[in-house]
Amino acid sequence: MDKLFGSADMQLLAQGGAKTPVSQLSTNKVVGLYFSAHWCPPCRGFTPKLAEAYKKISKDKSFEVVFVSSDRDEESFSSYFSEMPWLAVPYADRDLKKKLSKKFKVSGIPALILLDGETGAVLSKDGRSVIASDPEGTGFPWAPKTLGELLGDELLNGEGAKLDRKEALAGKHLALYFSAHWCPPCKRFTPELVKTYAAIKARRDDVEFVFVSGDRDAKSFDAYFKDMPWLALPFDEERYEALSSHFEVQGIPTLVVLSPEGKLITTKGRAAASGDPEGADFPWHPRPVYSLEEATEAINDTPTLVVMCDKASTEDKSVAKAALQGPAKEAKAGEDEDDLQFAVAEDDGSIAAQVRKLCKLDGEDSKVKMVLVDIPDDGGYYVWEGSEALTEAAVREFTAAYKAKTLKRHQLG
Repeated sequence: MDKLFGSADMQLLAQGGAKTPVSQLSTNKVVGLYFSAHWCPPCRGFTPKLAEAYKKISKDKSFEVVFVSSDRDEESFSSYFSEMPWLAVPYADRDLKKKLSKKFKVSGIPALILLDGETGAVLSKDGRSVIASDPEGTGFPWAPKTLGELLGDELLNGEGAKLDRKEALAGKHLALYFSAHWCPPCKRFTPELVKTYAAIKARRDDVEFVFVSGDRDAKSFDAYFKDMPWLALPFDEERYEALSSHFEVQGIPTLVVLSPEGKLITTKGRAAASGDPEGADFPWHPRPVYSLEEATEAINDTPTLVVMCDKASTEDKSVAKAALQGPAKEAKAGEDEDDLQFAVAEDDGSIAAQVRKLCKLDGEDSKVKMVLVDIPDDGGYYVWEGSEALTEAAVREFTAAYKAKTLKRHQLG
């Protein structure tokens, strides 16, 4: 908790002007970070429900909540916080608010992130659902289920026969396909994934795909699944929600790939499959550097350093891509490996053109450009001002300046 908030000495606000040190949070079994704002109608609808549950659960079960405000001014924050029975991050500490939002990839409010008070480990990123389903705290401290428990014991094949999950998946890489018949992007992607699946299965037998249905009823599930050559989990809306929360699925279609031991390899299987339709690189281990097209799946919630060499010569493209590899590998090996994504815009296509437009690079010549797009920071971006050839040293200097907050911030648009 001390590391999460920056210091054990930091003071959180309590009601009546009192203050509580962050270090006190470690005495709680569960700490909820509540991202909310007075201007948000769904927040105002959920806050009284959370307050009622909090009063019951916190009596003797060591539950604390910390309000992280998205209000537009301190007056609104103070008015809203006065209705809450828990703690709050001081409104003036906007940098901490941004840090917490970015760390937990909060893209909408209200959001309730449940953490283990002692270790800081995430118990659930969908605390709203946890509270809604257990307002009395019967299941407190809400220890997350294992992946095996979430998947259950049975799978279905295309003929409707039930298979033992452990037997069917023993020794295999598992790709979980979150999809639904009502979703147009899913219906476009599924036929392409069928071809990729066939290509992978022709090359190796240590892989299986499993459909995780987000359909609205069993009839739609049956109609959609009949066109799929892989296995499926039985239709179960609660299990779909639980697995979506477990893997932080924000939208569908999503393809999550796991090792035979159940370790997460990537949640970006959709982009990987689109970029590798023959499945030659399956199981698609994360790479230090992605193409801009692949990176767009995560760019909304992950700051992304993009080397724009789409208008450069073949030689300059090669130099630029080589300069990015070393710093990207070093970043991925560090503690904050998910804090920054690295990408290269090599093709002069629509996505590169959009980045150039948003970052106001339309008038630039054929020189290699480097920008850092930080959409989670309210749509900010930063431009490398160097005029010489791009080098590893320049990339390291640029990323270090970004983390030190010494770069000039621009606004996308």
